[in-house]
Amino acid sequence: MSNVFYQEKFQDRHNGPRAEEAQGMLDYLGFSSIEQLIEETVPEQIRLKKPLALPKAWSEKGYLQKVTQIAEKNKVFKSYIGQGYYDVTVPAVIQRNVLENPGWYTQYTPYQAEIAQGRLQALLNFQTVVSDLTGLEIANASLLDEATAAAEGMFMLFNGRKNKAANVFLVSSNIYPQTLDVLQTRAQPFGIEIRLADLHVDNLSDEVFATFIQYPAADGTVDDYSTFTAEAQSRGITTCVAADLMSLTVLTPPGEWGADVVVGNTQRFGVPMGFGGPHAAFFATKDAYKRNIPGRIIGVTSDSSGQYALRMALQTREQHIRRDKASSNICTAQALLAIMASFYAVYHGPQGVKNIADRINDLTKLLDQALQTLGYEQLNTSYFDTLRVKAGAEIAGLKSEALNNELNFYYNEDVVGISIDETTSFEDIEVIVKVFAKVKGKSLSDVDLLTLSKKLSPSIPEELKRQSSYLTHPIFNSYHSESEMLRYIKSLEAKDLSLCHSMIPLGSCTMKLNATTEMLPLTWAQFGGLHPFAPIDQTAGYMQLVNELNDWLSEITGFAKMSFQPNSGAQGEYAGLMVIRAYHASRGEEHRNVCLIPASAHGTNPASASMAGLKVVVVKCDDHGNIDVADLRAKAEEHAANLNSFMVTYPSTHGVFEESIIEVCSIIHENGGQVYMDGANMNAQVGLTSPGFIGADVCHLNLHKTFCIPHGGGGPGMGPIGVAEHLVPFLPNHSVVAVSGNEGISAVSAAPFGSASILTISYAYIAMMGAEGLTAATQTAILNANYIKARLENHYPVLYTGAKDRCGHEMILDCRGFKNVGIEVADIAKRLMDYGFHAPTVSFPVAGTLMVEPTESESKAEIDRFCDALISIRGEIAEIEEGHADQKENVLKGAPHTAEAVTADEWDRAYSRQTAAYPLSYVKERKFWPSVGRVNESQGDRTLICSCPSIEEYVDA
Repeated sequence: MSNVFYQEKFQDRHNGPRAEEAQGMLDYLGFSSIEQLIEETVPEQIRLKKPLALPKAWSEKGYLQKVTQIAEKNKVFKSYIGQGYYDVTVPAVIQRNVLENPGWYTQYTPYQAEIAQGRLQALLNFQTVVSDLTGLEIANASLLDEATAAAEGMFMLFNGRKNKAANVFLVSSNIYPQTLDVLQTRAQPFGIEIRLADLHVDNLSDEVFATFIQYPAADGTVDDYSTFTAEAQSRGITTCVAADLMSLTVLTPPGEWGADVVVGNTQRFGVPMGFGGPHAAFFATKDAYKRNIPGRIIGVTSDSSGQYALRMALQTREQHIRRDKASSNICTAQALLAIMASFYAVYHGPQGVKNIADRINDLTKLLDQALQTLGYEQLNTSYFDTLRVKAGAEIAGLKSEALNNELNFYYNEDVVGISIDETTSFEDIEVIVKVFAKVKGKSLSDVDLLTLSKKLSPSIPEELKRQSSYLTHPIFNSYHSESEMLRYIKSLEAKDLSLCHSMIPLGSCTMKLNATTEMLPLTWAQFGGLHPFAPIDQTAGYMQLVNELNDWLSEITGFAKMSFQPNSGAQGEYAGLMVIRAYHASRGEEHRNVCLIPASAHGTNPASASMAGLKVVVVKCDDHGNIDVADLRAKAEEHAANLNSFMVTYPSTHGVFEESIIEVCSIIHENGGQVYMDGANMNAQVGLTSPGFIGADVCHLNLHKTFCIPHGGGGPGMGPIGVAEHLVPFLPNHSVVAVSGNEGISAVSAAPFGSASILTISYAYIAMMGAEGLTAATQTAILNANYIKARLENHYPVLYTGAKDRCGHEMILDCRGFKNVGIEVADIAKRLMDYGFHAPTVSFPVAGTLMVEPTESESKAEIDRFCDALISIRGEIAEIEEGHADQKENVLKGAPHTAEAVTADEWDRAYSRQTAAYPLSYVKERKFWPSVGRVNESQGDRTLICSCPSIEEYVDA
């Protein structure tokens, strides 16, 4: 038979098991077909009756041709809009070896420190950059964007205020509009009044708990706030500053003039604009707030041999422990982008970064003098990179001429804002001057730029020029040639386990293939080079991509419309609850404030509900881990008058398709509430069922899980929300670019479409998989999970299963029984490193357990290697149980084993070096060595060091 019509399917590359492997797994389970397994796993009443209505799947080549056409619809003009977003030069050594490198972008959040020392060091470098430049003692390892970082700062200072009656956040009227938008959203549930004002001492009062300063201001001016902050401090009023990180290389840092918190965006440090993201925000504060700082902190500690080691510090603040009492709902940060920014600082060093800042400032001063020469009035007397040019009646002509020359400025009535960036050249200044000259009936020859450049006037007052040093650590002064920088990046990469090495079987985290073809357009200029506030007629490609992705995800979820603004899963939870809140308010039912949440829920659920101003009421789970329907009904009826919502994860956090889900949704609706579905486990639904079909009203999607955006060592993430028809009017809007109707809630993130550039990845995944491929992926994920369950259940008890003894896409292995011989679940996690694997999710949702999720992307061979490792470890535990190994001195307690330890001259352990390093034959072929021994967790919390320490400081600590 002719093969001329054969076309390779992308789904055959994405799904790990070959057809014969899949059939072998089915045979092992006792099924003749995948459909039989699905029938026993997914309740019949929630299964879709027809295939997804999606376009036919594209080939990889076909997709790249199609997306090239889409990209060409975006017009990449030279952007001088500013407002917190600037064009950058991404060092090629960083773009190729970090942003485009799966050794960096496929890593998971560094909860297992021993196999994450590379990214931990890069994030510690990031914290050091932020701490040095802001002049504050402590910084975290990044947040989502500047606006949400500002909201976190407001909330932290509100919670810590001394005068509990004070509820006014005094905000400079010269603030970025997108930041003000997000502040207003976050303030509403807590009765915080956002009061816009000029920052004068006269505006301070007993009602004010904190102030907010934009530095430099939104219009570019640079002012001295030292007197104002000193007066605020004397009254017990704290100060939060949003600062431009690049400017802090030449401006006095806020920490030196009284700021308590400094936030901002590190986008200028080598991360493309990307139509709004992803970018790593920063958050720095005083040491006194270290127990309250939101997000993750990387800290210095030591390993089992006393050597330098890093870990995530103060993890007791995490949501899965504190739940509705957590300091924030932050789960995903922007680790990959923070790592890029830190490498940018390492590559350029203190002098290099200052040279860039000085050049930006000098070009701005040159443009200022040139425009004044042409007869324009420039309104900023002190500035770093931004001018305000009074255009008057000539504003229309300037707009037209700027567009003719493919230039975008920022327009505010008859004033033109021009922000200079790292990519601006002398020739670019000539083009700008030519545009302004033409409107005046003049030409470039009327301005002698070369002469002007030799006598530039200062634009920064002497008292605001930075005097203090920064980036003095050797790390920032050693790797300035490309060869040295390349080796430094690779040395850190080699310390980290990623999907390049082996499967990462984390339950609830869905670590699946991030296909190369999906990733390619991400770094194209047509997607990376657009400002989020660019004129709409320049963004047709992005609008097509967003609109088509909206249609596809709406079909997949069974909802009416999506909002792409939330740029993390937890932010999607918060946005969805705020949409529900607005819906109730529109019906005159603002009093509805009770949120029911199952005891098994993800920790971000109660934290998000608390942030939305809701009262959390916990619903019991039965002995099988399912929602206790009787308890749910009783609590829904008890709180019917005030019931706001119910948050449910489906399949459950225990990995089970609960049979009662339709009844559960009905109970909530009967009592006046809305059903919020956590989409963390959507990978088990796509093509088989959907939130809308089941009965949910809103659901967020973790695009960094189900839809293939890489985890990037802890971010980026995207958490768009889909809603039923009645909630569509309340989807998040944006103060600069309207994306919703008048009833829409105010913004939840800084950019109109969140981290827009990474939407290209999910778009590619759906386009190349099509309806058939997406459904097959879900079926394969369920097959892989049930195969693991079958292989391991005689060695480890499987805690919860469905009605027919099947798991969904993940399962929980119960390790609590091993405590009888002194073995904790953490010992198993560390020992897995010796076998070349990252541990499954540890002690969530049940303490002392492992939650395993293989995803559809792993082959049978890789899954078998993982199962073999766990079975071998079970045998090692049996040796302890049988008395052949000591309870305290054994191979699990000694894990993980480093190359240094195994090759040392002395070996005094009760087991062999071979057992320690090569427990199974396959390990020899692809050995991954942990770079440090077991990390000392408690030491790191007792002596918190969260910036790069000198050797002397570390030894003293």
